[in-house]
Amino acid sequence: MPRSRRAGRVRGSLLALTLLAPALLGAAPDGSGETISLTGNGPGRRLDVTLTQVVDPASPAGPEPSGAGRLIATRFRLENTGTAVYQDFPAPAAHLLDTAGQRYTGDDVPTTAGPVFPETVTLDPGGTAEGFITFRLPADAEPAAVQFALDTGLADDVGQWSLPLP
Repeated sequence: MPRSRRAGRVRGSLLALTLLAPALLGAAPDGSGETISLTGNGPGRRLDVTLTQVVDPASPAGPEPSGAGRLIATRFRLENTGTAVYQDFPAPAAHLLDTAGQRYTGDDVPTTAGPVFPETVTLDPGGTAEGFITFRLPADAEPAAVQFALDTGLADDVGQWSLPLP
């Protein structure tokens, strides 16, 4: 294999470790309602994102989802501070990291914690929305951090909050 390919894999691994290390070491923002300004990949795409509540464990609002060891519901407040209309899917834009380094993608499973975001959220500049994003984890997983990024989680700018919230 050419040397440049091996180096790329190392860089990718180092990047992943760099993203996970703050969560695993507890050095990320404390999540106490902190608002993080995030930019998307397109011009004028900017949100202020606040993690306001974590419900662990969360009870399903309907029949028990199959394969769910435990549900964790996270409540976010989104405010469009950009100049473009924000239209995105909040659930897959969020990820929960556990202390073992596993990453779980958000889901729109309804819980008794409160209303989930609609599948698509559309906000004009200055508009706000609040809702829950749910994560399915094994019963023994210990949550370490929650992340959120625009563009269905694909934007380069990622907000991160340490768990548990104080």
